[in-house]
Amino acid sequence: MSTPLSMEWTLITGGKEKRVNPDENLFEITFEGYKLFPMNETIEIKRNIRADQIGSGEIKELLLKDNTTICKYRLISLHSVN
Repeated sequence: MSTPLSMEWTLITGGKEKRVNPDENLFEITFEGYKLFPMNETIEIKRNIRADQIGSGEIKELLLKDNTTICKYRLISLHSVN
């Protein structure tokens, strides 16, 4: 049985992110399946695949477990408040 794995270059939140630490702009989001992101590099953040970029972030931690990915990222810049 194969394990699905994808390498992502844009973080698509779907509005499901949770703020972990407001002082550091640290957020957490959980995805189904295994997703890899470039660590400690600036990447685009979008609400959905067809939406405009809402900001930039930096992946700080990835946990791959039980066919889920838990991703913690720091929001570096926000393009809009909406």
